[in-house]
Amino acid sequence: MIKFTVLSTKGGVGKTTLAANLGALMADMGLRVLLVDADVQPALSKYFRIRREAPFGLTKVITTGYVTEDCISQTEIDGLDVIRSDDPDGSLQTWLLHRIDRGERLGNALNSPAVSDDFYDCVLIDTQGTVGPLQDTAALAATQIISPIKPEILSAREFKTGTMELLARLEPTPNSKYRVGPVKAVISMQDRTADARIIAESIRQDFLKLGGRVTVLDTVVPDAKSYKESATMCAPAHRHEPSRKGTMPSAYETMHALLWELVPSLAGHYAGSGHSSTGSSPIDNGGVDE
Repeated sequence: MIKFTVLSTKGGVGKTTLAANLGALMADMGLRVLLVDADVQPALSKYFRIRREAPFGLTKVITTGYVTEDCISQTEIDGLDVIRSDDPDGSLQTWLLHRIDRGERLGNALNSPAVSDDFYDCVLIDTQGTVGPLQDTAALAATQIISPIKPEILSAREFKTGTMELLARLEPTPNSKYRVGPVKAVISMQDRTADARIIAESIRQDFLKLGGRVTVLDTVVPDAKSYKESATMCAPAHRHEPSRKGTMPSAYETMHALLWELVPSLAGHYAGSGHSSTGSSPIDNGGVDE
């Protein structure tokens, strides 16, 4: 099983859009996906329509340290479930702050039997754009971190400083059970201006100098209205825009290309092919140890 946390220390960069659409794409490939909404503003919880609503959500998961079936809601997309955010007041941040095991809390919960390989192939965790113990425990629960960057000067600067501070803060101690996985940066919400392209290239060059702790992926998620339209319709972007005219790639093409970079073992697999229907999944950890 692979576990992704979509994380940025800056808001408004497309975290929820990436988490929702990558999860739905994998589900349409026939994989079993669990979304975890670890954001106080429950955008991911509301992104897709719910077929069966569980009575509990993230609060019970964090406070008990376990994931149980009564915390998992089913979306209308087959194979796509969600642990919903149910902490509008942000009290989990304060609760975690006083726990000695706060960094390991979500990672331990996601090792529960209800989230084993028997039930899921992938976990995708969405986070808030605010530094704190909830963001930290979400980061440490992942085998890979996906970090979207908007190609604007202020966003790029915040990404670099915020990401480096996060990696330094969560540097494992000798007795630590978890460590931060590889960080895969994604240029997100890029418009067609020359300025955006120049900044995107500058971001790539900056992170080449950091010795591999952060990898900037080749796939760029454009600032296209199809992503906003699909969110309004509670539909995956790859379904809403399977093709398009012009030079900009469709959402279908973009999301597949992004997923193939994140999980090379899925390269060449397409939505609708149902590759896990035999009970074996082509997904792996991309060379990342749990």
